[in-house]
Amino acid sequence: MNLFSISQLSQFSGIKPHTIRIWEQRYNAFKPNRSEGNTRYYSGNQLRRLLNIVTLLDNGHKVSSLCSMSDEVLYLMVSNLNTSELSDSTEYFVSQLIAAGINYDTNYFELIFSDCVSKLGIKNAYIKVIYPMMERIGLLWATDSLPNGHEHFISNMIRQKLLAFLNSLDAPDPSSESWVLFLPENEFHEIGLIYAQLVIRLLGKKVIYLGSNLSIDSVIPVIDQMKPQYLLLFLVHYDLPEQIQKSLDKLASSFNGTKIYLAGNQKLIEQINLNVNTEYLQSVESLAAVINSGTKLNTYTNI
Repeated sequence: MNLFSISQLSQFSGIKPHTIRIWEQRYNAFKPNRSEGNTRYYSGNQLRRLLNIVTLLDNGHKVSSLCSMSDEVLYLMVSNLNTSELSDSTEYFVSQLIAAGINYDTNYFELIFSDCVSKLGIKNAYIKVIYPMMERIGLLWATDSLPNGHEHFISNMIRQKLLAFLNSLDAPDPSSESWVLFLPENEFHEIGLIYAQLVIRLLGKKVIYLGSNLSIDSVIPVIDQMKPQYLLLFLVHYDLPEQIQKSLDKLASSFNGTKIYLAGNQKLIEQINLNVNTEYLQSVESLAAVINSGTKLNTYTNI
């Protein structure tokens, strides 16, 4: 049985730890386990209970009533929600996709995703639901917020959806600007990079997607042959800053395009001296602004 801290419950549900404690104490909403040091730990069932409460709360129910209900009643109420009559908020979809992932429930994940696409359209489903979901549970930058099994399950479900959507897009205009996307050596967490590819493709640009774990020496011939305007790479795995610096300097000296964008581990990237043609992109969401403006951004939306 996986156990979650109150900070993880807060992260996954969007409810502050203080509020979770109030619901626990005032309404007996949860029954946490406790460690020898008296630290609260919650089961996967209790996390799903919280996600169901948040879903129903967002659709007009009172928290005092919800917290007194059994898990079975809460689940039945969520199951009976008519998605065509939901509030404009996307909390229902975000919370229930996380709940499906926590329970390794492929069928429920598929059902919620299909309802999401039906209500919002496929493009908004990714922008307004899948991206916030990945952001909330830390999948974009591989923050180790989730237990390993849950992370792999949810990552693979989302990966399948992202790739299916990418494959359905029309080919970009051959004359449009091009981007090369890759992960350097020892980087394997592709979800953020795949989503970035989707953002770029939706804006009509060409993408040369190289994938994960590439040495700079293997990327340089691609740059020489394809002459892209932009490069985008993610740095998630913590490596020695001086080693990263050496690799980036080599990459920058071989690139004659407009800009190299870095995304990922902020603490690591802040220890690197960025070249004049290299910029830190603090959010995948900011990609659209970068592409549309064609200029350097001074501020970013944090993830």
